[in-house]
Amino acid sequence: MSRDIDDAGELNDAGVKPKNLVIVRAVREQGLSHAEAAVRFGVTRQWVHALVTRYDAEGPDGVAPRSRAPRTRPGATPAVIRDRIIALRVELTGNGADAGPATIAWHLEQEGHPAPSTSTIRRILHTAALVTPAPHKRPRSSYIRFEADLPNECWQADITHWYLSTGVRVEILDFLDDHSRYLLAIRAGTAFTGPNVVETMTDLITGYGPPMSTLTDNGLVFTTRLARFKGARGGFEKLLAVHGITQKNGRPGHPQTQGKIERFHQTLKRWLTARPLPDTLTDLQTLLTEFQSWYNTARPHRSLGRRTPEQAYTALPKASPTGPTRSEWRSRTDRVDQHGKVTVRYAGKLRHLGIGKAHTGTPVLLLIHDRDVSVSNANTGEIIAEHTIDPARDYQPKRR
Repeated sequence: MSRDIDDAGELNDAGVKPKNLVIVRAVREQGLSHAEAAVRFGVTRQWVHALVTRYDAEGPDGVAPRSRAPRTRPGATPAVIRDRIIALRVELTGNGADAGPATIAWHLEQEGHPAPSTSTIRRILHTAALVTPAPHKRPRSSYIRFEADLPNECWQADITHWYLSTGVRVEILDFLDDHSRYLLAIRAGTAFTGPNVVETMTDLITGYGPPMSTLTDNGLVFTTRLARFKGARGGFEKLLAVHGITQKNGRPGHPQTQGKIERFHQTLKRWLTARPLPDTLTDLQTLLTEFQSWYNTARPHRSLGRRTPEQAYTALPKASPTGPTRSEWRSRTDRVDQHGKVTVRYAGKLRHLGIGKAHTGTPVLLLIHDRDVSVSNANTGEIIAEHTIDPARDYQPKRR
């Protein structure tokens, strides 16, 4: 059974640990010298030596990025000050006196102690469970409002649901510009998959240009970062990496991060509720297209100073990606099947790589860098095939 090797580690933005592991395995299992590995992977020979030494001593964890955090934190509040803040809170509260952060800071100064900021005092009190939350609703002025400064600076995307007249539940995929609330795309489907999302995003990049960043939840059609089994990036992640688009995901169970598109769904469903349920997906798409035109061009938006999203989207120059394209490094073990093939997942789809029936049953090591795959005999280190993955195909022939 094929599997992604356990020591590959979770992919991060720079792909640091997977790349380091590929370098080490190229030396230890494919027989490259330190100098050859340095040339192939664009690093110094000294770095290859250091990685191999760390791998021999500590295993896969040895090639992980080392923490650069300071061993001590001189700016941290001393324990004696924290204890005095808590004691003052209890003492002042027991006396019926004002016991807010500013008052506690004043008392500390009177006693000759260096007083931390009021926000630090407040945080210490919260940690000690000495602050009782106010029962009334927070004032509007206390809310922190986030909004992109330019069109295309951030696109929010999400999937919601609706029903047909037959009672069948269907899905709606939408993309919204964070700055202008411009509805970039809205599509109906039975169930959206990763390739469907990639297709929609590709169309948007063609029509509007690539955005600087995207913001979504952690659905598998958008990201594999919380997937149970770690492996290749999904198709949406690969598309963003190719264009240098920064990917942002909300905290799990915290939909407020994607608040604009969540609030947008209320407007959408209120509009749909005022109309009869559509009979088919085609009918629903017709409704959604009508809604998109109305929402973008005829509905003044309160948060936009009563302008329409189209007016706000076209009023300023568009932002564009600022991040570098991000490479993906992976290593994987497999065994050549009876048809002379092995499998690898790329852009959310399982691909079949042709190795040759002469190697049936051979255990192999796959070193993967973006679309390039190097396959070697896991026992001897001999490279037996190389591939450049064609995303439009399932079967991938060997590169000649």
